[in-house]
Amino acid sequence: MAEKEKKGHAAVYILTALCMILLCTAAAGAALIVPYEKFKTYLDIAFMDDMKIAPSNGLSGLVIKENTEIATEAPADQKLSDTGEIKRPVFGEQYAVLDCKSASIHVPVYWGSSTELLDRGACQSSSSSVIGEKGNAVIDAHVNTFFANLNQIKAGDEIVLYTTYGIFTYKVRECVTFENTDKRYVLPTDTEQLTLYTCQAQVLGTSTTRIGVLCDVVSKQFYTGEEAAQ
Repeated sequence: MAEKEKKGHAAVYILTALCMILLCTAAAGAALIVPYEKFKTYLDIAFMDDMKIAPSNGLSGLVIKENTEIATEAPADQKLSDTGEIKRPVFGEQYAVLDCKSASIHVPVYWGSSTELLDRGACQSSSSSVIGEKGNAVIDAHVNTFFANLNQIKAGDEIVLYTTYGIFTYKVRECVTFENTDKRYVLPTDTEQLTLYTCQAQVLGTSTTRIGVLCDVVSKQFYTGEEAAQ
């Protein structure tokens, strides 16, 4: 009988030890969740100080900034001028809205490119020119989302980019098709232009072919404010 009691006590001790191990493991796993979630924000960061937005909580990393102040028509309290100053965005900031009525495209534009940003809208390469300044402003988006209708744009169509500092209108000069290894359309240019591109749609897999539109600027309207216009 005493031997059975000893075996019973031993079983209780073993089960208790196993329960304690499981509880400790669960607690440790829960404690690691928060640091892991914080660490994930660093996975798609451009590690350059001038390409980050400083968040209010003091954490560094990719911070996506939505911009609800972008009007898709000239605000009543703003005067317009064909000359003015651009406002250079920071990485992760929505700084424009792209509109092409002929292809039913209306999409926010973010400065820089990452998986998270492409899930939210179109992305402009941070190595390209800011909208409104001399050079090539290069914008792309996924073909299965925001640029699904890019292949409907034709030469002569109008594309408008609305920003916090002005409204910029372009006319499509040419529609092009190129391989992803062909960089000639996304390189800097001496003249001011807009380049839009996306993958060529296909049923299976990912295409290496890109479709794009090359656009010339036809109108630049900078906001000056009432005081500046007087």
